[in-house]
Amino acid sequence: MGTFIVEGGHKLKGRIRPQGAKNEALEVICATLLTPERVRISNLPDILDVRNLISLLADLGVKVKFVDDHTCEFQADAIDLKYLETPEYRRRASSLRGSVMIVGPLLARFGRAVLPKPGGDKIGRRRLDTHFQGMITLGAEFEYDSEERLYRISAPAGLGGRYLLLDEASVTGTANLVMAAALAKGETTIYNAACEPYVQQLCRMLNHMGADIQGIGSNLLHIKGVEKLHGAEHTCLPDMIEVGSFIGMAAMTGSDITLENVSVQDLGIMPEMFRRLGVHLEIEGDDIRVNQEEIYEIETFIDGSIMTFADATWPGLSPDLLSIFLVVATQARGSVLIHQKMFESRLFFVDKLIDMGARIILCDPHRAAVIGSGRFGAMHGTTMVSPDIRAGIALLIAALGSKGTSRIMNIDQIDRGYEDIEARLRSLGASIIRVED
Repeated sequence: MGTFIVEGGHKLKGRIRPQGAKNEALEVICATLLTPERVRISNLPDILDVRNLISLLADLGVKVKFVDDHTCEFQADAIDLKYLETPEYRRRASSLRGSVMIVGPLLARFGRAVLPKPGGDKIGRRRLDTHFQGMITLGAEFEYDSEERLYRISAPAGLGGRYLLLDEASVTGTANLVMAAALAKGETTIYNAACEPYVQQLCRMLNHMGADIQGIGSNLLHIKGVEKLHGAEHTCLPDMIEVGSFIGMAAMTGSDITLENVSVQDLGIMPEMFRRLGVHLEIEGDDIRVNQEEIYEIETFIDGSIMTFADATWPGLSPDLLSIFLVVATQARGSVLIHQKMFESRLFFVDKLIDMGARIILCDPHRAAVIGSGRFGAMHGTTMVSPDIRAGIALLIAALGSKGTSRIMNIDQIDRGYEDIEARLRSLGASIIRVED
């Protein structure tokens, strides 16, 4: 495992382009299992989670050809379902949360799938009921092997279109069910579907492959099953969470940076929420410039009460952004309540920020009150461990904006979601090096 050594207090300056969207990449890569024809995907982020998923599909029999570091061709014309029964598959799939999204395509096309309990971030319970209940409604049968901690899923009579009312607007659950329904017999209606841009992108890609999906961009999807899908080409959107990360870095360090080609129309409420935090940003075409010369001041609500930032279904604020907003608020003027509704362990990293001098009250597993210091460089460097992707990048932002030197260990977690982050930050003037333990 590696460690970042970060010397804080350096202003950043320059232009940077965000990587391709991690969450979209995981969805569309899994969708290549739906057809025996070639599918070409561009603007893939070169990150650990994406590489691991591609490697998993290759072991499953998918022909994989890298055109360049960010473009890959997939052809699933010789799938080896016996691989699903191997210890190697179980080990690899259990370590990758995105592996759950191979179930829908395998079930739809081959009638069976196997899934070990998936891993990923340690941020609290992340149940799979939305995925599984939806597939049962479509005609799947589930068997859980408690000794092997393994789900076996089959559809002996094939999948059939049904009406699905999801108990939560799960992004991966929606993606999984859309892929399953694309080849099911009849029409499937999914209500309370997630409608994030990355789900929209998946649906558009499937339509280019011959699927019939209506209602894209809404929470009500109508999917008419087709007999087969064909190949296609697809380009991933920029990663909105990385866009938010770089905005946070610029604000925290009082810097002037421009983010290029961010797909502004797909950022939702995020730019406005940064403005409510007091961050100075300008939208210039499809670029965002952050020029934070002075300390930022958090707005209050109209009645003067403390501002609250809470995650919500799209087009609300993504839960993946709350860790970033929390750390940026630590040196603003004013106070804010951060309410993380979805995951009960995601705010536990704030003890590291408190050690650095931040004024934060952890109210309960879901809420933290942040009292900003009102000045740049209010915190000091320390040694910390990255518990998950989003907390890891928040700790890195804190280190960049603090006095002194910080050490961030377990940076493999950051590598899962951010491509070559230290080199890209050095190009903007940051002092950061990687040390392999």
